[in-house]
Amino acid sequence: MQLFYNKDISKEDTQFTFDKTESRHIVKVLRKKDGDILHITNGKNELFTVKIILANDKRCLVEIVKTEVKPKPWSYKLHIAIAPTKNNDRLEWFLEKATEIGIDEITPIICSNSERTVLKTDRLEKIVQSAMKQSLKFVLPKLNEPIKFSDFINQEFEGDLFIAHCEELDKKSFAKTIQPNTNVLILIGPEGDFSPIEIEKALANKCTPVTLGESRLRTETAGVVAAQTVALINELNS
Repeated sequence: MQLFYNKDISKEDTQFTFDKTESRHIVKVLRKKDGDILHITNGKNELFTVKIILANDKRCLVEIVKTEVKPKPWSYKLHIAIAPTKNNDRLEWFLEKATEIGIDEITPIICSNSERTVLKTDRLEKIVQSAMKQSLKFVLPKLNEPIKFSDFINQEFEGDLFIAHCEELDKKSFAKTIQPNTNVLILIGPEGDFSPIEIEKALANKCTPVTLGESRLRTETAGVVAAQTVALINELNS
């Protein structure tokens, strides 16, 4: 299945028109023609089977022939708050892999030791969309705008809260601490780690300090390990 994404398509629609970019890709690159079948998701757990009725490279028109509800294939809710990496492609790699594994929400957090404080979320959103389509998922992770750590940590959160840091303090194993079928929020710091003040604030806000293993991990690797750990614990206990 080749999956397309459009946030505007809904089960109330009977027809749908692709934009100029997608239309050109469908007609000129994929060489689709009238009568061919395509699949579209709106990223809201819905899959639409459509038939091309006008294969125009500027305005490809399709008829919706089937609508399916696709429940989320994981039973937990995972939110990773992660510091942007100095090299943007490393953050993009994390977004791609976390989306493939299964994640619900991502928040870039700007920390005291962050080397990057400005992000172009439009490009990052496209990375997430592409990974969702490639991995044949029908729910689009929510990508939040960057926020300062001090503002983020003072919010109200549901579920279990964790912070992964490198300080020589008492920490629990993340894999042995998380529970299946729960809401999980984990904070992943920048290359220079969270500052002592940030760690203190997190602990004061009921974050459990955890380790992701014996190795010292890059920020983006730690994010992927966290996502995979939550997925694996839930799979083993399903």
